[in-house]
Amino acid sequence: MEAVAARAGVSKSSVSRVVNGDATVTPAIRDLVIKAVRELGYVPNGAARSLATQRTNAVAVIVSDPPKGLVCDDPMFSTVVRTMSRLLEAAGKQVTLMLAGSPESQLRVEQFVAAGHVAGVMLVSMHGADPLPGSLARMGVPMVSLGRSVSGVPYVDNDNVGGAAVAVRYLHSQGRRRIATITGPLDMLASQDRLTGYRETLRDTGRRSIVALGDFTRISGAEGMRQLLDDDPGLDAVFAANDLMAIGALHALREAGRRVPDDVAVVGFDDIEAALYTAPPLTTIRSPMGDQAAAAARLLLGLFEGAPGDPVIMPNELVIRESA
Repeated sequence: MEAVAARAGVSKSSVSRVVNGDATVTPAIRDLVIKAVRELGYVPNGAARSLATQRTNAVAVIVSDPPKGLVCDDPMFSTVVRTMSRLLEAAGKQVTLMLAGSPESQLRVEQFVAAGHVAGVMLVSMHGADPLPGSLARMGVPMVSLGRSVSGVPYVDNDNVGGAAVAVRYLHSQGRRRIATITGPLDMLASQDRLTGYRETLRDTGRRSIVALGDFTRISGAEGMRQLLDDDPGLDAVFAANDLMAIGALHALREAGRRVPDDVAVVGFDDIEAALYTAPPLTTIRSPMGDQAAAAARLLLGLFEGAPGDPVIMPNELVIRESA
């Protein structure tokens, strides 16, 4: 702690307050301490004593959930956690759920893992600029990411580019010529890949891209749909990068007096349960998150046994309902 204080140029008490999550610490002091902790690889003595007295068979499921809580609000989240937990616990592992959506919580996760409290790590909902995967990788702990990772971590994902391409080709085959999209947050690789699939497929058909930015929530889907209608009132189809945004888009289209699919066809991505009960029922790309979560758990268990961490790409399929 003295070394961290010296490196950061602050008092030991300030270091203690930051490490223990005291909300009264100013952001400037907190950033200095977190930077020094990471540079020095500091682990609190209490955690080190715990490591000396016991071994663990625990797996940390780490969710990079931002302050808005987008991931935990997703109806697929419970499926992911439940499926991973069932398989890991059946293999004798204890599952610990950890949220890492702020610098302070990331620091606590790094310290927890560095102290040897977990045998492995499962990463969920990582963002492109997130430093956590790189930090944990340097500790040498077995680790798998649910979703493609930029840090070289073994991962399980679905074919996001291909799924988006299938959606756009289907809309084009139905005679739609002004096909828009509502993206997910573009600091996530899944969103980038779905946008790439949309753009490449439209380019192949000789059509131009019409894009609104979203964040995987219903609200952003409705707002994105309103923006698209303002920008191009003649559009006749929209591909939303997930079902929640597609549901928001359906709401905005009803508000605007547009009939679905007569005036505007709508396709989503994921095939959540609610897609069956929208008005009209939602055409979507089925991407079974339970299957992906199970594959990720098996991949991590394989790493414990020395198996190679080859990426796993899961197939998806077009589910045609009444919205397109």
